[in-house]
Amino acid sequence: MNKRIGWVLDVDVQSFFDTLDHQVCRDLLSKRVSDGVIVRLVGKWLNAGVLEGGVVRRSEAGTPQGGVISPLLANIYLHEVLDRWWVEDVLPRMRGEAFLIRYADDFVICFEHEDDARRVQAVLPKRFEQYNLRLHPEKTRLLRFERPRGDEAPRSGPGQSRSFDFLGFTHTWAKTLRGGWAVLRSTMRSRFTRAVRAITDWCRQHLHAPVAYQAKILAAKLRGHDQYYGITGNFRALRRLRYWVELAWWKSLRRRSQRRLSAARFSKTILARFPLPLPRVVHSVYRSANL
Repeated sequence: MNKRIGWVLDVDVQSFFDTLDHQVCRDLLSKRVSDGVIVRLVGKWLNAGVLEGGVVRRSEAGTPQGGVISPLLANIYLHEVLDRWWVEDVLPRMRGEAFLIRYADDFVICFEHEDDARRVQAVLPKRFEQYNLRLHPEKTRLLRFERPRGDEAPRSGPGQSRSFDFLGFTHTWAKTLRGGWAVLRSTMRSRFTRAVRAITDWCRQHLHAPVAYQAKILAAKLRGHDQYYGITGNFRALRRLRYWVELAWWKSLRRRSQRRLSAARFSKTILARFPLPLPRVVHSVYRSANL
C-alpha cells in the first residue's frame, strides 16, 4: 500500500453475474472480436440456462452460474464499464494519486485525497446504471485507511476503519518487526469458517474411509488452501486451520469405533504415521523481492 494513499472505496456490484445484460455483452464482445462464430458461440453460452430439478430455466440477463465462461465475460464487460472509463476519463481528473484494483467483479479504488474519492463515489453508480448494473447501497463504502503515524493505533470511527475485506482477505494496518507500519492481509473470518465447516462435513461423510485415504485427501485440501491463502503475514491463520482440521479429524475417528480414541493416542498413532503438511507461505514478498 503506497504511503500516500489514505482513502479506500470498497465497491460491491449487486448480483453482477445475475444481472449482466446479454445484449450489452454481445455489443461489447463484437468490438473486440471480429469472428462472428465466436460471438454466436458466446451467445449460446449465455442462453444455455440452468438445469434445476429436471427443468431448464433460461434468463434474459446474467451468466450461467458456475459457468467457465462467466469470469471471461465479466472481464470483457467490466473492462468497458470500469477499466477504460477509469483510465481515460477519471484518472486524468484526479488531483492526487489514485489506482484501481479489480479481479472479475470485485474491485477497490484507492485515493490520496478525500475530495477525489468522494467525486468518484458520487459518479460511480451513474456509470454502472448506464450498463444496467447497480452498486450495493450498504456494502459499497468509502473509508479512511491511512498509514498510522508513529505508535498511534489505526483510526476507527464514522467514516474510518481499521480494516476492509477484498478477495478473501482482511486488510488492516499492523506493526512490522522493525517497528514500522504495513498492510497485513489475513484470511477473512467468513472464509476461514467456511473452510473449517467444509472439512468437518467431509470428515463426517467419509467417516468409514481408510485412514490413509483420509490423510491423503486432508493433506491435499490443506496444500490447496495454502496455494491461495499462503501469503506473507497470514501464517497464523494457516496454522490455526491445521488445529481445526486435526480436531475435526480426531472427532470423526472417535465416532467410528467403540474403543475411545484419546487425543494423546490420536497424536501418537494417527498423526505420527500420517502427518498433515505444515503451514506454508507460498507467496512470500521477501522471496519475490530477491528475484
